[in-house]
Amino acid sequence: MNEEAVLAHARAVGIAVDWTDAMGRPQRVRTEALRRLLEALDGVDAPSTPPLLTARIGRPIAIPGIDADHAAELALEDGGVKAVTIRAGTLPGIAQPGYHRLRFAGREIILAVAPPRCVTLQDIGGGERMWGVAAQVYSLRRAGDGGIGDVGAVRDLAEAAARHGADAVALSPVHSLFPHDPGRCGPYSPSSRLFLNPLYADPAATFDAGVVAADESLERATLIDWAAAGAAKFARLRALFDEFDQVDTPLLREFELFVAEGGEALLQHARFEAEQAATGPVSGSERYQLFLQWITARSFAAAQQAAKAAGMRIGLLSDLAIGMDRAGSHAWARQSDLLMGLSIGAPPDAFNPHGQDWGLTGFSPGALVATGFDPFLATLRAALAHAGGVRIDHIMGLMRLWLIPRGQPASEGAYLAYPLEDLLNLLALESHRHRAVVIGEDLGTVPPGFRSRLRRAGIAGMDVLWFERTRLNFKKPSLWRADAVAMTTTHDLPTVAGWWSGEDIRTRRALGLGAPGEDQARAQDRTRLWRAFANAGLDGGMPPADQPAHAVDAALGYVAQARSPLMLAPLEDLLGLVDQPNLPGTIDEHPNWRRRLEPPARELFEAPAVRARVDLIRGHRR
Repeated sequence: MNEEAVLAHARAVGIAVDWTDAMGRPQRVRTEALRRLLEALDGVDAPSTPPLLTARIGRPIAIPGIDADHAAELALEDGGVKAVTIRAGTLPGIAQPGYHRLRFAGREIILAVAPPRCVTLQDIGGGERMWGVAAQVYSLRRAGDGGIGDVGAVRDLAEAAARHGADAVALSPVHSLFPHDPGRCGPYSPSSRLFLNPLYADPAATFDAGVVAADESLERATLIDWAAAGAAKFARLRALFDEFDQVDTPLLREFELFVAEGGEALLQHARFEAEQAATGPVSGSERYQLFLQWITARSFAAAQQAAKAAGMRIGLLSDLAIGMDRAGSHAWARQSDLLMGLSIGAPPDAFNPHGQDWGLTGFSPGALVATGFDPFLATLRAALAHAGGVRIDHIMGLMRLWLIPRGQPASEGAYLAYPLEDLLNLLALESHRHRAVVIGEDLGTVPPGFRSRLRRAGIAGMDVLWFERTRLNFKKPSLWRADAVAMTTTHDLPTVAGWWSGEDIRTRRALGLGAPGEDQARAQDRTRLWRAFANAGLDGGMPPADQPAHAVDAALGYVAQARSPLMLAPLEDLLGLVDQPNLPGTIDEHPNWRRRLEPPARELFEAPAVRARVDLIRGHRR
């Protein structure tokens, strides 16, 4: 194809040939880059009449490919059936939400009719300003966990937090990783988002706790040895399975029902894991892999039930990663769902002049439409199965993703459009069916108008202290968004103690990631931040950089004053820690995703400093 044909074809499939960078400058994708992208996108075309259409309650529904009048039958999800007429390709609006079936001219289309917006944090909180904690699952401690935080510790944390008035526990992703290689521990690079990480299973939630022995030396470590602790835990789980699978019991029958309900997708995942088992510590049959998923799902269900029983209005908040590893379970079983020749990333900007390649693949927009959005719905339902809400990582991906041809630099990528309105409708419908909130990680380069579209859809954004500022000054809490979750920091950013003390700068500098002038800029920012604290009534004398405890107190109190319907306090800040869970730009040269917290989760709120900070948060949230 000549250049004009390439441009026309790219626009037709949803590639943004022209785009605006983070500095507001217009850009155009190179023709050769467009050719590579088109080659990777070749093969999946959306059907003229999709198998599923989304709509809003009461709004007319346009039926693609139909321009004449047709008599039709509408089978409602509740069992009702009525005659309807499609006039000039348009069906009158439907009042009932749900997945209905429209039959006409020998065809059947599913109509996903959604409420106007998701269940919101304001709906759940009844107008009150709630608070909760954010935790990395692996970092939590409990006796008998074998050296890796698990769902038993999540349950302990939820019950302890609920006693202090918390309504949510936001968790790092718990997607299935690579059991045959436990050292691959990055939670945002999953093998499959449909299934769970069995290293987080709590056997004591199902079996006699006395049966489960653990290696105390692994438990005492301050950094997780994923290879050793993972192998030890899988050995314990295998011993439990061998005994469990011998005798017919009510639990065994429950397991068989779980397998039947999991269907072909669960069987394929188990088959993939069994094939990988020869190279790692997870030896065993497909049935053993099914057992691992069952005991893990049962653990999360028990934790969510315990959180709600303890009084939490939301309970667990799951975290949905933006993509998955192309060598993982989902790609093995359902390659046609994915853009296997493309990687998700970000374009060049002021912070990353070469752009970013996250090494993940994602859904094909054409495949989503062609399959009636089955992969998206399955993924969303998995995230909400045992949670009161979901945080969607890089939620801008509902509208567009920066995709990079394999083997090319990130600068050679382009934005590909996704069916935003369909995905928002499905989110709203599933949110109401699960009575669950939806939070979108909307940090970074956000398309114009995107946040207002999320607001109308009832999806909360995220306001993080470090970014809530003008060019120089930090914003007053009263100016933060009323439809966003307020946080001091995230897993990828400095903790308050780390930022105040400058430990984050020293760490990056030691790894060759520093920038000139950072110390001077931080000193100025400390003064600006303390001025903001003082103006919010949180003064007490600005502490020196090497004594950050009082700054941590002030930061938590400051963020708690935000008008946000939910404030999340990261455990690292409640504990006043200087190290962040993950340092972007590093892999093995920094202990990412390995740090464990003290004390045990059930005792965490008994530490005097933590109790004082929780009381401060509660006082400002009232």
